[in-house]
Amino acid sequence: MRTFPRGLTGTRAPLPPAPPGPGTVYAEAAGLEVRLGGRTVLSGVGLQVVTGQVLALVGPNGAGKSTLLAALAADLPATAGEVRVAGRPVAGWTPRELALRRAVLPQTAVLSFPFTAEEVVRMGRAPWAGLPAADEDEPVVREAMARTEVAALATRPFGALSGGERARVALARVLAQRAPLLLLDEPTAALDLRHQELALRVCRERAEAGDAVVVVLHDLGLAAAYADRIAVLRHGRVAADGPPARVLEPGLLSAVYRQPVEVLRHPRTGGPLVLPHRD
Repeated sequence: MRTFPRGLTGTRAPLPPAPPGPGTVYAEAAGLEVRLGGRTVLSGVGLQVVTGQVLALVGPNGAGKSTLLAALAADLPATAGEVRVAGRPVAGWTPRELALRRAVLPQTAVLSFPFTAEEVVRMGRAPWAGLPAADEDEPVVREAMARTEVAALATRPFGALSGGERARVALARVLAQRAPLLLLDEPTAALDLRHQELALRVCRERAEAGDAVVVVLHDLGLAAAYADRIAVLRHGRVAADGPPARVLEPGLLSAVYRQPVEVLRHPRTGGPLVLPHRD
């Protein structure tokens, strides 16, 4: 039987995850309820995350998008129901085993020490220490930084970067982790137009390479352009889940956002364009 060197914690390094097949349900929530501060934030949520797809979570402020993402990441415990990753309840994985299977991009990245941008990206390789894939650390880090256009920032202190630069460095860390499940909370919030498109193209590329990608978005146009599926959250429940052309429906969106909207077709691609209704 093959064994691996001891990892950072002194325990034997875990076996790396097997690559999931296309169309695999890699993460799912069933009957999920999450309570925070005595308030029910999610109730009865059922959701499947499939390899080869970008799933966008959309909805108004306070709908439960970030909470659902955190529950899928096992960063928030379920009050009721179950969350599974790679076919196992999340509680059944050790933190390191989970880190080999899912990578998380929070809304904001705060560091207490003056790490450089490159050092932050290298943090994504920590779960692979002691495994054969650790031999790939250097090229993986270089590729992730090149893909997010942060190679020129490598030696700069992370705390001295602009908000958009920090967001791209944090995204590079997630890519360097090479987990088959990517959970990204508002990755475009601090980015300019060019880098919003870059971040969502990266999501598409990872899905086309076989990963499962979940991304919280406020921009319905970006969700329509890049997501295979959109789940609309409202009051802690999934109000709709399906392809953008079916989910982005004026009546539903107007009710969910409490703002009249109209949905037009892009003159070139035919994809849906969501606009607020203005007199």
